[in-house]
Amino acid sequence: MTTPTAQSPALGTDVPATMRASVLKRKGDMAMETLDVPRLEADQVLVQVAAVGVCGSDVHYYEHGRIGDYVVDHPLILGHELSGRIAAVGSEVDPARVGQRVAVEPQRPCRKCRQCKAGRYNLCPDIEFYATPPIDGAFAEYVTIQSDFAYDIPDNVSDEAAALIEPLSVGLWACERAEIKPGSRVLIAGAGPIGIIAAQAARAFGASEIYITDIAEDRLAFALEHGATHALNARTDSVEGLDVDAFIDASGAPQAVRSGIKAVGPAGRVILVGLGADDVELPVSFIQNREIWLSGVFRYTNTWPLAIQLIADGKVDLDILVTGKFTLAESEEALKAGRQAGQLKAVVYPGR
Repeated sequence: MTTPTAQSPALGTDVPATMRASVLKRKGDMAMETLDVPRLEADQVLVQVAAVGVCGSDVHYYEHGRIGDYVVDHPLILGHELSGRIAAVGSEVDPARVGQRVAVEPQRPCRKCRQCKAGRYNLCPDIEFYATPPIDGAFAEYVTIQSDFAYDIPDNVSDEAAALIEPLSVGLWACERAEIKPGSRVLIAGAGPIGIIAAQAARAFGASEIYITDIAEDRLAFALEHGATHALNARTDSVEGLDVDAFIDASGAPQAVRSGIKAVGPAGRVILVGLGADDVELPVSFIQNREIWLSGVFRYTNTWPLAIQLIADGKVDLDILVTGKFTLAESEEALKAGRQAGQLKAVVYPGR
């Protein structure tokens, strides 16, 4: 990613030798630094970053210094939701790519292991993922990525929407695993960015009824305007007995998971997206008696082409999620923005 071992000359426009980056030094400590621009491997492109969405995982690393086994024990550049423009290419990449606007899929699978060869490259045990220790992310002016993971975007897709293809991919992958199709009835727990994205994705997949739950009335109202057909307040409204075809949890709240499972009809599907407690008590007999299929979601595979098409065709609107815009030097403020009322998605602009 940003620290490749093999190097090859860059081909394309003039690229500076150094760049600005916002670096997480340790838990709760961000600093602006001047770093070398990452050198290209032969199959890579150098992307001048245009926009970076702030994800909950970025916030978690900033606030806690770790997520599970991934520990920030060295300085780390955060940010993995990004778009930009190709500034240079490696020796094996067509020079005509220079200047193209792209959305970046921020991961590098090995392409050789059993999971990769089975098409499940998101489960590659050796995958390198942006902003996951020790791999640097995109709160920087430039990043590198394998050329086939930098996807051309049309002119009617904004830099912000292109960056948010990453969380959209989570929603699309969840809908695929939930087998949502025309006429499906879906329940989504959590009306944050991922929940609203999942609602839009479900609508694009043809779902006829999309229930969404949250405890914040403003978020529920927003969800009704952008994908959901029914909004329920989790404090007062019960979802048990809805008999939906699929339940997608985007909250991570144990009670929401348990209630959502009991809203699923026979042979329905439960997809766990939200990050919450490591261990949750589940209604096992209910799952057994209804033959409910339950799965987690870990990132995504092969979602960028569909995501780009849905945005370009106007079937998904990601621009409406952007509620805060920050310069690179304001990255720390962007990481704290989610605690402010009315905030959904903060975006950092490394070129500003």
